[in-house]
Amino acid sequence: MEYITATLDMADAIRNVLHTTIQSIYPKYYPKEVVNFFCQHHSTEHILDGILSGNMGVITDGNTIAGTGCYERNHITGVYVLPHYQKQGYGSQIMNHLESEIIKNYDTVSLDASLPGVLIYEHRGYKTVKHGICELENDVKLVYEIMEKKLRVD
Repeated sequence: MEYITATLDMADAIRNVLHTTIQSIYPKYYPKEVVNFFCQHHSTEHILDGILSGNMGVITDGNTIAGTGCYERNHITGVYVLPHYQKQGYGSQIMNHLESEIIKNYDTVSLDASLPGVLIYEHRGYKTVKHGICELENDVKLVYEIMEKKLRVD
C-alpha cells in the first residue's frame, strides 16, 4: 500500500476507481439520478483538473490503483476506494495523507460527505456542521452532510 501523487497517465485508472465505486456503492443509498450526477461530476476533465492541481493522489496495491483522494485548500473534495479494497485501511491511508497536507496551512478541514461515508468520517472525528441539498433531474434531491474537523487544538 503506497500513496503517491497522481500523474496525467493515471487519469483513466482514476476514472475507473471513481465510476466503479460510485456505480457499485451509491445505488444502495441513492436513486439513479444521484448515481448519474456523481458519474457526470467525476468526468475525465474534472479528474485532469485535480491531477494538474497537484492535490490529487492515488493509493496503490502493487501496480493497481486501489483508491484516490483530492483536496482544494482545506476542503477534501473526494475520497474513493474500489469496493474490493474497502475495509482494509486504504481509505484511512488516503485520509491521513490528505489531512497531513492540509494541516500545513489550515487548522480545520472540511468535506461534503455522501451517505455511505458519514459514519467513516464521524469515526475520524468529523462533525456535521450543516446539511447540503442539490436539486437534480426528475425532482430528485441529493442531501449530504457538510462536515468539519479541527486539525489543531489550541
